[in-house]
Parts: sequence; structure tokens; C-alpha cells
Amino acid sequence: MPEGDTVFLTAQRLRKALAGKTLTRSDFRVPKYATLDLRGQQVEGVGTYGKHLFVRTPELSIHTHLKMEGEWRVYPSGQRWTKPGFTARLVLATAESEAVGFSLGLVEVLRLPDEHTVTDHLGPDLLGPNWDAAEAIRRLERHPDLPIGLALLDQRNLAGIGNIYRSEICFLRRVHPATPVHAIPDLPALVDEAHRVLMKAAHEPPWRALAYGRQRRPCRRCGTNLVVHLLGDDSTATRADRGIYFCPRCQPSPN
Repeated sequence: MPEGDTVFLTAQRLRKALAGKTLTRSDFRVPKYATLDLRGQQVEGVGTYGKHLFVRTPELSIHTHLKMEGEWRVYPSGQRWTKPGFTARLVLATAESEAVGFSLGLVEVLRLPDEHTVTDHLGPDLLGPNWDAAEAIRRLERHPDLPIGLALLDQRNLAGIGNIYRSEICFLRRVHPATPVHAIPDLPALVDEAHRVLMKAAHEPPWRALAYGRQRRPCRRCGTNLVVHLLGDDSTATRADRGIYFCPRCQPSPN
């Protein structure tokens, strides 16, 4: 699933293509909004919160979530799309370009004043202007016995971390992902690491993975082969999309 940095960078591309421009066409390929026509509406801005993306007009907020396979692409007006048309779920066009959302996991339209209802339950946005480390720590500490590898994935604690960055954060802090929150030696430092990692990934791409996807390859610190395990309620997920990667030597088991 795309993580906070991917959504942040996607918003940057959409902002360049749409912000301040007037829509010449909108095509919502979801039944609930099939008749909605935003022609003539100006796009006032494009924003994100965690993994959620918002395209805003004066009265409405178009909320999308990439989920597992979603992607936004921008094309010059009249250029042929590079992905199958049947996978497009939303098209927003201006005189100069078309922004096409393919295989989006969620498309909904909200009144602008109601946009907050989508994010009220989420923890602080790691890439947001109002990042609040103390609040993130407070939320993590509400479930002291939860393994940190699961706690980081819970968007109600911190918004923006997915499977890639929870592996990276635990690796960088030399913390085994099964370690309970209460047993983390320095939880504030781990939260700061999460913020640093996401900010670097968003502002200095591309990110070079240290642990994620490197099972059976040597640890960059000690040379021990990295492993991938599933955690707790991750047992129903596939190893590919929910496995957490770590070094068994640098990140010793809490047990």
C-alpha cells in the first residue's frame, strides 16, 4: 500500500497540474457520483493528511485514498493514457492537462466544512505542518502491550506509516518489531525517527531501503541475513504485504 510520502508527492504533482485552474471536465466513474459535474469549478488547492488526499474547490473536497493499487497520473491534454482506461475511477481535466486516478481504493465527495470528519480519528500527520510528537507518543502509550510493529501501522497513532517505514524505523532504532510499546527504551526518540524518515522520503526521494524487502540479504550494519516475519493480527495477511523485515542480531527478540 502506498505510504504517506507517496501520497505527499502525488499531491505535489496534482497541485502543479490543478491548483488555481478551472476544471473543463470531471468524470467520476463511481456510481454514487456518476452524475456529478464540476465543470467551471476552480481547484483551490490539493492537500494530504497521512494517506488521504484531498482536491478542493470552493465548496467541495474530493477525497481519495490509494489503498493497495491506486495511482494518480497527470497527462498533457489530449495525450493517450498509459494505463487501461477501464481502471480509471476519476478524471479531472483543465485546458492544459488531465489528472487521472487509476484503481483508486476510495473516491468520495464531501462538503468542504465536513472534510475534517475523514481525519478526526487519525493520529498526528507525520508530514503535516502541525506535526505533534507529544500527541503521537500519548497515543502510542494508550496501548502499552501492543507490539511496536503493529502500533506504528495503526493510523490512529501516527498518520502516514505503512509496512515499508515501520520496518525501516524499527531497524534504525535497533528495536525488534515484537517489542511492546512499554518496553521501547526511548519512545520519544523512536517517534522522532519516524518523523525524520518520512520527511526525508517525502523531500529527498528516492528512499533507499535499509531493511524492507531485503530478507536473506546481509544487514548493512552487522552482515547477518535479514528475515521477514508476520506479527500478531497480521497473520491473515500475506507475507508480501504485511511481513516486517528486521535483523535478528541488531534487533534481538524481546523474549
